[in-house]
Amino acid sequence: MSKDHQFDFKFYEWEKKFHDRPFLRQPFGDQWEEYTWAEVGQMARKLASGLKSMGLRENAHIGLISKNCREWIIADMAIMIAGYVSVPFFPSLKGAELGYLLDFGEVDLIFVGKIETWDEIQTHIPKDFPIIRFPHYKGCTPVDRGEEWFDFINRYQPIKDPHIPKLSDLWTIIFTSGTTGNPKGVMLSYLALDETKIITEQVNPLKIDFSGNNDFISYLPLNHIAERVVVEHVCLRFGGSISFVESLDTFATNLKDIQPHVFFAAPRIWTKFQMGILAKVPQGKLATLLKVPLVSALIKRKLKKNLGLSRARSTVSGSAPLQLSIIEWFRKIDIFITNGYGMTENCAICTQVDGRDFEKLDSVGKPQCGVQIKIDQNTEEILMKGPFVMDGYFKNEKMSKSTLVDGWLHTGDKGYLDEDNYLFITGRVADSFKTSKGKFIEPLTIENHFGNIKELEEVCITGLGLPQPIALAQLSEIGKALPKEELKVLMEGKLLEINAELESYKKISTLILVKEQWTEQNMILGPTLKIKRGNVEEMYSKNYKSWHEAPHTVLFEK
Repeated sequence: MSKDHQFDFKFYEWEKKFHDRPFLRQPFGDQWEEYTWAEVGQMARKLASGLKSMGLRENAHIGLISKNCREWIIADMAIMIAGYVSVPFFPSLKGAELGYLLDFGEVDLIFVGKIETWDEIQTHIPKDFPIIRFPHYKGCTPVDRGEEWFDFINRYQPIKDPHIPKLSDLWTIIFTSGTTGNPKGVMLSYLALDETKIITEQVNPLKIDFSGNNDFISYLPLNHIAERVVVEHVCLRFGGSISFVESLDTFATNLKDIQPHVFFAAPRIWTKFQMGILAKVPQGKLATLLKVPLVSALIKRKLKKNLGLSRARSTVSGSAPLQLSIIEWFRKIDIFITNGYGMTENCAICTQVDGRDFEKLDSVGKPQCGVQIKIDQNTEEILMKGPFVMDGYFKNEKMSKSTLVDGWLHTGDKGYLDEDNYLFITGRVADSFKTSKGKFIEPLTIENHFGNIKELEEVCITGLGLPQPIALAQLSEIGKALPKEELKVLMEGKLLEINAELESYKKISTLILVKEQWTEQNMILGPTLKIKRGNVEEMYSKNYKSWHEAPHTVLFEK
């Protein structure tokens, strides 16, 4: 399609057709407040009028910092309707990071919403900076600057001539979470957004109902490309409802209440689901129950309902590799996880493998519609081409040119294609490290060996400059419940089994069970729950040598 064509914003169609149907659903304790498609349309149009009245420059950059909520979607829609460019941020950003990105991203105004860090970040936002604040949510810090949401909206009439963007226009600038350095501003056009529809319309891995019967849950950061495409814009394009989560503590309850048709999660969530089930029903007992046909059917139904997945037509994992053992485990209770691979730079669309594809679930699948993939013969880097690839990085022409070469996106991931065109990922180009013996270690390939150890929740292979790699591991709830000595003996046995499968230079010298929980707060996990390896090095590297030289192969961090 020509870039001069206009973007077809399907919301207007659903707004008329589903006038009185619930669109955005917000929980407050046991109560759910619902906005209909018509109500959302009116609010977004009024908000767009208000934005237009502020005398902002053409194509102004509008920031958004908030946890997921109904106002986030309405604000995002208003930015599109007013003809501006959205610049959404992770709600966990520190003040200095936000201050830098507001300046570097040339942000003209920011929506501030459901966050817990206002007291810290406000000192990094200039005093005269235009702010529109969402209504206050319980448990979040009150925002005491800027225009109040309803006061601002209600001063204006709905915009009469909504902006209609061309496909070539800039839709959004998304700053990545910075797991491999400073955040980079990925520029995505309306063409890239529009082309994402090819996936659903041609092969429909999300099992979307084209008549609008689609209930989504939104809890992963909405500024992240996968949540924005898979939840927000799939719903805007094909109709349905989006329900939000009140807090981390209410996630399980809210999910059970919603029972969505589409569920998207990072691998860490799937692991927590599995551990939660096994904490109540040990693996041996569960395996026995699943062998009895009538009991098996009842158990599967109950487990899916308790998780909140009884109506799920598709369950998806993304943002990081999902262990084959996890996919196979869920398959036994009739939850078939589609494992997707993508990144911000290609609208999270590259390859996918359906959970019912029993043969090659250890891959990340075949190229999706419109995608070409090849492997750089010198570096083993995965290169991809497709219509949903970014225009480049904001104000970083050098990196744009090195990442986009002759239309091919250099992903930064290493891997290979097999004879059937299935893609296998072996690690990140930047994550490989050299031992003191001069051998290169690719952490991901070793970490995969730990995937079926239920006592461990997360493992990170490291050891730059050591003779052999070491493994840092975080215990799961199952592991924490075991006596220390029993756990030590068990892990020593598991480490022997793993090392027996590894080449000599890859054998792990020491497994360290770390004391501190890995979280977003201590910067070990990024906003999308991926391990920030650089921060692992910063926290633990001073101990690497002594851990490697310790007489025992399994250690508890002191």
